[in-house]
Amino acid sequence: MPDWLADRAQATPQKLALIIGKQRWNYSELNQLVNATCAKLKTEGVQPGDFVAVLLPNGLPYVCLVHALARLGAVLVPLNTRLTPAEIRWQLEHVNARWLITNEKFSQEAGEWLMVSCKLLMVNGAWFEPTKLTINHSLFTIYHYQSIVFTSGTSGQPKGVLLTFANHFWSATASAFRLGLDPNDIWLSVLPLYHVGGLAVLFRSALYGTAVSLHPRFDLATINHDLDTNPITLISVVPTMLHRLLQTRTHWPASLRLILLGGAAAPPELVAQANALPRAVSGNPLSVSGNPFTDYRSPTTDYPQLVATTYGLTEAASQVATMLPADAARKPGSVGKPLMFTSVKIVDEKGKERPSPEIGEIVVTGPTVMAGYFDKNFHHRGRRERRENENSALSAFSAVNNTIHTGDLGYLDTDGDLWIVQRRSDLIVSGGENVYPAEVEAALRQHPQVLEACVVGIPDAEWGQRVVAMVQITSNTTVSAADLITFCRERLAGYKIPRQIELVTELPLTASGKIGRKQVAEHLQSKFTG
Repeated sequence: MPDWLADRAQATPQKLALIIGKQRWNYSELNQLVNATCAKLKTEGVQPGDFVAVLLPNGLPYVCLVHALARLGAVLVPLNTRLTPAEIRWQLEHVNARWLITNEKFSQEAGEWLMVSCKLLMVNGAWFEPTKLTINHSLFTIYHYQSIVFTSGTSGQPKGVLLTFANHFWSATASAFRLGLDPNDIWLSVLPLYHVGGLAVLFRSALYGTAVSLHPRFDLATINHDLDTNPITLISVVPTMLHRLLQTRTHWPASLRLILLGGAAAPPELVAQANALPRAVSGNPLSVSGNPFTDYRSPTTDYPQLVATTYGLTEAASQVATMLPADAARKPGSVGKPLMFTSVKIVDEKGKERPSPEIGEIVVTGPTVMAGYFDKNFHHRGRRERRENENSALSAFSAVNNTIHTGDLGYLDTDGDLWIVQRRSDLIVSGGENVYPAEVEAALRQHPQVLEACVVGIPDAEWGQRVVAMVQITSNTTVSAADLITFCRERLAGYKIPRQIELVTELPLTASGKIGRKQVAEHLQSKFTG
């Protein structure tokens, strides 16, 4: 398999590759930094097939490590920076990581993370000093494992998702086919690099020859500054992020061509509000090529719709289905058709396919679907037997039609467009009736003093589960929990109405910006049943 970054640097060395704050690197410069990182890793003893855990915030060192480990044939194990030391230790032990790469901030608790077999490497400025040593990429197939990305573990212990370079390649190809590609694209990325969405943007930019503007976190001031001073063309956000952006913006820049909205159900009113925001002429002085960027269209010009709704998952290397902005505006609530190479079907509890528009479990098939979940016993045994040559320990089989039962509930309409109803693990069964939290949350958001809502089920002796909610309200509001329950009675069947509601000024969020449903459930269970 070719080295994607090295080939890109050879093809378009002066093309902009990466923006972080005020710093910029073209592909030649980025490739040199990755080469220096490779030299450092090789000097330390990192070898092909090693499982290398990385615990770092988004930044230049992380970007270099993603590409450097790929070049060396080592397998990236990205760790969530918000995990507790005990959770980090469990993941390190689960995959038997040979290395942990981190920085001074995170290393202060290293004694709690590490086991005897895991070696600690500290990132510092010396890693990026120029070197005359050229590191060539290891020879392996496209089915070599690129990473083990842990799922969030919202319904039990996290699972390690084995992703191959083939998964990323087909995902990048299908995404470009659906969303289009502009040579001057700059993708504003705020998703952490331990998230599959963050990794996907890095690999896509190298394959496309486009640029990434990488942010360490979702910070409204810096993101708005980036949108207003750089010719950003794409941005990936979850609904909570988009909602917060809309509270602070009066217009979208003229350069922006797409807002990819996923990660959670997208309220139709949020999509409509984002599409209705005016477009203005960009004031950015530079384009990707370094030439002045000018947009001669009037700020009052009618622009195309911007928001593309999407559905994806770690196990499918990001995107599964995406609906283009014009169609998303015409058919609010749908995430569109599966991407090229991918197929989706809806099945019942016995695995039998259901006709449109019956609700069932979403099953995804195609070359972006993972090689499988990490099997501790199988992979440890394979690595012990023939560490460098055991194909099953380092690569997946070359099948291109893997299948995953997602655990998500949805349906296909008569046009073949996918509608997401709920994660199966989030489904509430109260008194034998199925309650879809997304439906109740949509009803609550119709209230003018409600900004956001999270509906969960908590144990109930009589009903099995009781519907409860945490609701984020506007400042200086006069609404009460009782008012919202009355409001729901006019819009929902009795068994769907929240029995108890807690009002808050902010909902807890995960690192990727989604509502922390697990945290909400634990809090409300303690509050209302304790």
